[in-house]
Amino acid sequence: MGLNNTTNLNDSIVTTTLDHAINWGRSYSLWPMAFGTACCGIEFMSVAGAKYDLSRFGAEVVRFSPRQADLLIVAGTISYKQAPILKKIYEQMCEPKWVISMGACACSGGFYDNYTTLQGIDEIIPVDEYISGCPPRPEAVLDAIMNIQKKSHDESIMKNRIKEYKGYLDV
Repeated sequence: MGLNNTTNLNDSIVTTTLDHAINWGRSYSLWPMAFGTACCGIEFMSVAGAKYDLSRFGAEVVRFSPRQADLLIVAGTISYKQAPILKKIYEQMCEPKWVISMGACACSGGFYDNYTTLQGIDEIIPVDEYISGCPPRPEAVLDAIMNIQKKSHDESIMKNRIKEYKGYLDV
């Protein structure tokens, strides 16, 4: 009886690709950095709290350094004075990186249609998920994070390395 259990390896071996294994790990260990400038920043705090529990999705380690984050959550109004700071923060993040635009102000300038307010952060950085609302519900933030998790499954570390390698050959 013991001999049969040791020779049967069907339940003990898992086969997968390197991309799939890495993307699985990435999708369940997102490290968000909140760039909160207004009331949407306060609403993000409730998402990270016990009731909505952001940690269920592996994103409980909120970072305060862009070099340690892979998910940028821009929550609130962005003025033209803040735009270069936001762009620099985005550029300091390591690949792969994702951006969530949280709230009407970050998505489209909100009701601040004037000369000082950026009319959507997608004018300066690429956005992966938009969350509407003023402020948006915590459930919408969780939905956006789950969409980012789905997007991370389509990443390919091998394709990126092949592109980098070919880039070195072209030089």
